[in-house]
Amino acid sequence: MRNILIIFLLAPLFMNAQDRSFEPGGDHPYGMIHPDAPIQTADFAPMLGVNTCISVVRNPDGTWQDSLKMIWTFKYIMNGSAVQDEVFSENNRYAGSIRKYNSDSAKWFVTYYSSASLPPYPHWTGNKQENGDIVLHRPQPSPQGQAGDSRLTFYEIGENSFNWIGEWVSENGSVIYPFWKIFCKRE
Repeated sequence: MRNILIIFLLAPLFMNAQDRSFEPGGDHPYGMIHPDAPIQTADFAPMLGVNTCISVVRNPDGTWQDSLKMIWTFKYIMNGSAVQDEVFSENNRYAGSIRKYNSDSAKWFVTYYSSASLPPYPHWTGNKQENGDIVLHRPQPSPQGQAGDSRLTFYEIGENSFNWIGEWVSENGSVIYPFWKIFCKRE
């Protein structure tokens, strides 16, 4: 019991001794990239901060729902070695992702979570392309059972805006079915 009490009392000292200077706060409300983080950690830098967005989702019958307003915020976490995003939609749904680049596999690993779903949460992998798009994939059969991928693409990434599209892509690439589109401007 005495050892537990000592650890409990000393824990704040150890935590404060760690360098957390790349975490969000102060002059850098969305954090900074840690110098030891993979350079790819900067792939999401144009999206850092608060973005106002319009989201539109496709219905099962192929029609598009009415658009929703949302706020999509990106920041560096884990002392500047990963990226987190948070989504707040006008329909009172909340979601987000943790994005960590793995140098060994040379890929982004992105885990998505939502207030509308329970674990296990899906994850995608991918990379920034030569054209500047960030493309992430995850195996996912179509509703009819056809083999394919869920493909998520950040595109038209600019200084003050970006777009995002979610698509189902058949295994051979002959069928591409958009199911969600988001258009964002940085505040």
